[in-house]
Amino acid sequence: MGTKKTRKFKTEVQQLLHLIIHSLYSNKEIFVRELISNASDAIDKARFKEQTEPALFADDTDFHIRLATDSEAKTFTISDNGIGMTLDEVNDNIGTIAQSGTAAFMEALEKSKKETSLSPELIGQFGVGFYSAFIVADKVRLDTRAAGAEKGVRWESDGKGSYTIEEIEKEKRGTSITLFLKDPEEGDQDFTEDYTIQHIVKKHSDFVTYPVIMNMEKSEPIPENEVIKDSEGKPIGDTYRKVRKDETLNSMKAIWARAKEDVTPEEHEEFYKHISHNWDKPLETIHKRFEGVTEYDVLMYLPSKAPMDMFRPERKNGMQLYCKRVFIMDDCKELLPEYLGFVQGVVDAPDLNLNVSREILQEDRLVRNIRKNLVKQIFSTLEGMEKEKYEEFYGEFGQSLKAGIPTDYENKERLAALLRYKTTKSGDKSVSLDDYIANMKEDQKEIYFLTGESLTSLLNSPLLESLKARDFEVLLMVDPIDEWVTQSLHEYKTKKLKSAEKGDLDLDKVDDEKKNEYSALLSFLKGKLEARVKDVVVSNRLKDSVSCLSGDDWGMSAYMEKILKASGQKTPDQKRVMEVNVNHPVLEKIKGLFETDTTNPVLTDYSDLLYDIAVISEGGKLDNPARFSALLGDLMAKAI
Repeated sequence: MGTKKTRKFKTEVQQLLHLIIHSLYSNKEIFVRELISNASDAIDKARFKEQTEPALFADDTDFHIRLATDSEAKTFTISDNGIGMTLDEVNDNIGTIAQSGTAAFMEALEKSKKETSLSPELIGQFGVGFYSAFIVADKVRLDTRAAGAEKGVRWESDGKGSYTIEEIEKEKRGTSITLFLKDPEEGDQDFTEDYTIQHIVKKHSDFVTYPVIMNMEKSEPIPENEVIKDSEGKPIGDTYRKVRKDETLNSMKAIWARAKEDVTPEEHEEFYKHISHNWDKPLETIHKRFEGVTEYDVLMYLPSKAPMDMFRPERKNGMQLYCKRVFIMDDCKELLPEYLGFVQGVVDAPDLNLNVSREILQEDRLVRNIRKNLVKQIFSTLEGMEKEKYEEFYGEFGQSLKAGIPTDYENKERLAALLRYKTTKSGDKSVSLDDYIANMKEDQKEIYFLTGESLTSLLNSPLLESLKARDFEVLLMVDPIDEWVTQSLHEYKTKKLKSAEKGDLDLDKVDDEKKNEYSALLSFLKGKLEARVKDVVVSNRLKDSVSCLSGDDWGMSAYMEKILKASGQKTPDQKRVMEVNVNHPVLEKIKGLFETDTTNPVLTDYSDLLYDIAVISEGGKLDNPARFSALLGDLMAKAI
């Protein structure tokens, strides 16, 4: 035995353990599923490594998972002959939450505490399934030995803030975890009872690829020659006896290789949970065998809930790659584009090289063909969904689909058809671009949109006044990613997309006589505001408001500028155009004052007010709010 060291859990792990132990008491049996999943993953890794380093595994290639219970010692043990772990790996994997997910997990904990009790999906979602053992155990001991290592490692903890770790002698490769079970509470399952464990394995882990073996107590007939009989030949005493025999608890059927009609919804649900480590039910299942020059099996699930780390760069892709039911890799980004990374599933391609690397995958013609077909299947499924079901999906994953518009040129039109937006006319409902086009006015040539932070501010934006007056519908876009969507999606089904904020809307012609009448004042205002605006022009957007800001056709929108600044990025200096409503009585009075005395200092104040009103109307921040407040107060005092 090596020197035993005691180490403290990181703070977030202590919080996690406390929450798991006290919040998931009604889902106690999940620890069996989670530990079997981890054991299965360890064997997957061993089988993959075996392809290139067979000597490391030559002593034991009968891959399996073994469960054992002891009612007297009150223990539950799970063992595997998978890849095993080194001392450093134990510290990295068990002493802390996976580093990439720590921040996301803590964020999720906070949200969970505010909304409801901790949800079980957090357990698997952040790679912390091992800790579920502490729901039922006072103490957990892990013994492991990595493939090729000379020594084993023992990790032990009561889950109360620290753990011990030491090197040990361990005969075989793999990992064994022993749970020293708590005293059961009233109504609890008995996790030392063979048939309880058998039922849980059948329910949650029947499809696991490797045999889950348990030494079960059975009744068997006593051989005839051993039965004690009376003088009349009738048995005296028992004719059956209790024996213990190894029994495989799971069917081990690769669910994706079975006929579609032979797999029940319940089996799909459990398999989805197994590969995704989520606890929601799949919203949709895609189970298909592709046949032709090459054959491969595909099983994909569309989740019903978006994971909390969906947009984090370190998030893994949900697809796993197999070859003849041998695990090749998870997080297989080559099988689906990044924006569809939320899809969970398996592809089993018998014609793949078992030693395939990620670099080879990128160039592999078969993989490219598979990817193309998977994307088609997902689109077909989404397009065929009932309206209510699709709205449920879009509410969770709409932003992911939007992320595909700038990146997937080949499928841009098909993706665009899946987008949904609220509009100036839709109320609480969202509409598709096809719906929008079907409802367009006869004299309307373009699809109008406006981007911003909230529906309320967009609905009341002065930029929409002329469009509303014409009864033109406008798409209201409030996701930051919509800015990138509109930069890439310039038209849809021959209809150009036009920002209500940028360029000339070309709706109402400006009265030339009125334009000439105000030209001197506009030049004056431009001179006063030249540090802040590119130009001051007569507006064809405004009907009721006095001023607004607009941009060039290819300029940056106000919302985009705000997004970039909020993320700490430098934005290019860009001046926008201030538009004024020459039919507004305020402009008429300013014009009268200007024509009376161009040197009147109050004209400078009015210039500033017109600009500030335009900034406020689009939800922007004033450079000098105190000055605006003082000027407004002064005007009110004079008017009353």
